[in-house]
Amino acid sequence: MSEEYSISAYHNNEFSWIRCDGKGSFINSPLVKDWCEKELGAGATCIVVDLEECKGMDSTFMGTMAGLAMRLMKLPKGRLQIAGPSERSRKSLEDLGLDVLMDIDPEEASWRQSIEDIRANLVACRGSDEKVGQGVHVLDAHRKLCEADNRNTEKFGTVVDYLEAEVKAKQSDDE
Repeated sequence: MSEEYSISAYHNNEFSWIRCDGKGSFINSPLVKDWCEKELGAGATCIVVDLEECKGMDSTFMGTMAGLAMRLMKLPKGRLQIAGPSERSRKSLEDLGLDVLMDIDPEEASWRQSIEDIRANLVACRGSDEKVGQGVHVLDAHRKLCEADNRNTEKFGTVVDYLEAEVKAKQSDDE
């Protein structure tokens, strides 16, 4: 596990909780996505992303959260909630229009009463160190940002075009 970040998680019947300590980035966002997808596959409808100790997020990390939020929105009572964001993290999410997809620090959240117990019972998430598919993951995250808010197409359109060409070239090389 890198010194720059750690990802840990907790599950109960009402919600699934995942925490990023350090920087949320293209490096650890596949781990977040994989864990959340397993939770969704097991029937989770509420995922909480704890950003209390997150030192910053890159566009891939935020795009990963946007994709999860969009997926949850399709479920009855599905929602992505953000716990403990710094002002910087909140502003980053708002600047990309992601605040309409997720509940940022919702006051009525059921987990508020037990936040200290949750954080005390987090378990480190482990993932593969394989970088297979990382280009596809980064591309998908940026597509989700553009899908979430049309204004993001201006910000990330060139990145998406570049990543599409890179992924296509990699797939051609693998054939």
